[in-house]
Amino acid sequence: MTGATWTVLWPLITIGAAAIVAMVGIALHRSHGLTLGVTLVGLGLAIAELIPAASVVPRDVTPLLRIDGFALFFIGLTAASAFTVALLARAYLNRQQVVKEEFYILLLTATLGAAVLAASNHFASFFLGLEILSVSLYGLNAYLQRKALPLEAGIKYLVLAASSAAFLLFGMALVYASTGTMNFPALAAALQPAAHLHTALVVPGLVLILVGIGFKLGVVPFHLWTPDVYQGAPAPVTAFIATASKAAIFAVLLRLVAELGGNRSTGLAAVIAAVAIASMVAGNLLALRQRNVKRILAYSSIAHMGYLLVPLEAAGASLNLAVAAIGFYFLAYFIATLGAFGIISALSSSDGEPDTIADYRGLFWRRPGLALVFIAMLLSLAGIPLTAGFIAKFYIVAAGASALLWALLLVLVITSVVGLFYYLRIVVALCAAPETSPTAEPAAVALWRPVARTDGWVLALLLIALVWIGVYPQPFLHLVLHLQLR
Repeated sequence: MTGATWTVLWPLITIGAAAIVAMVGIALHRSHGLTLGVTLVGLGLAIAELIPAASVVPRDVTPLLRIDGFALFFIGLTAASAFTVALLARAYLNRQQVVKEEFYILLLTATLGAAVLAASNHFASFFLGLEILSVSLYGLNAYLQRKALPLEAGIKYLVLAASSAAFLLFGMALVYASTGTMNFPALAAALQPAAHLHTALVVPGLVLILVGIGFKLGVVPFHLWTPDVYQGAPAPVTAFIATASKAAIFAVLLRLVAELGGNRSTGLAAVIAAVAIASMVAGNLLALRQRNVKRILAYSSIAHMGYLLVPLEAAGASLNLAVAAIGFYFLAYFIATLGAFGIISALSSSDGEPDTIADYRGLFWRRPGLALVFIAMLLSLAGIPLTAGFIAKFYIVAAGASALLWALLLVLVITSVVGLFYYLRIVVALCAAPETSPTAEPAAVALWRPVARTDGWVLALLLIALVWIGVYPQPFLHLVLHLQLR
């Protein structure tokens, strides 16, 4: 272990240490503010430690982890997402009759699992990181245990996550039985055409691994858990699942595909294309039938995962452009998704969260600042110009065009137009005249309730970041265009 190795490991060590310090602090003295402070300091230090780590990458830390620019970028996104979620959870938890401190321990361990996934270069670290993330999310989903929907979300996520883990583990076992290795580069060498392999084991093994990853990403046809979990989980938790959890899984998928050269395999390319088309079509069409805002955002996330499969499919033609497109898209998607769920969190009360589109009716006339933030986030998810989402979709299209994926791009454009309709349904409701007095329904009361100062600052900063990236994306494009993978 050299000094450079410790430098690249410090972000992971800091996140893990913050979880331990928070746990010990809770055992000695329960304090919501103190536990939140430990969480924010730990995550802030981890983000700051990425700067010195960037000067000594790429670096292999045992055969399990490869810390490179790509891994540091996704670790940074994950830690920033957890930092934002922790701030949003402060006021959200204060409004609930629940023990608050353990929430932050689960959030830190989930972040640690996601960070390990982003740097995984081995099936062992892949599975361990995934389980650290998943087990933490079991508790986070059901954290409001006195309510039915969070318990239902936690149980459903537990069952489906356990099932997907079984697929993954069995697939890894089959691949290892045939190749004798679990390290991604060594596995790539073992899968060369000249190698004598038991294809009867390798092909089913890789298929099972892809099935397990598909469950975690929530792409079609493994998407059935997504709307129920999004609807039932607390809004800050849903924000973390939609951002950090999915980005970590996608990062390890991209690394695995890039190492194995799978994007040049005709069979795998056809599977990725089929899943991408199905996710884009089903995600957008099913969202049209929803009235619950969180379910709309759930189906929207399915469609966005389909969009992200387009540059993954194009990685064989230009890996650097594909990595840049995926990195920038996740950056824009993180900001918009955290902002959208941040609005839901800010408007929640002890009685619950605003549920249907009708519950948001007239928000612009009651709380114009929140409405403008929500509209901006929705327009970014739709890919409207002057938002980060527009630049992100442009680079997705550029990556697809570089690989001549015209059929996928045609589906992407058509489904994006369809998606604009359900985003605008929410925008129209936000700007419509209120139908009831503020004392008529609990949802209407929530729209009039003052927003916590912390929530207001977080949402304001997210709005600034969204517009800044949409208007002046050059610094961020420079960052993603120089990401190192392999």
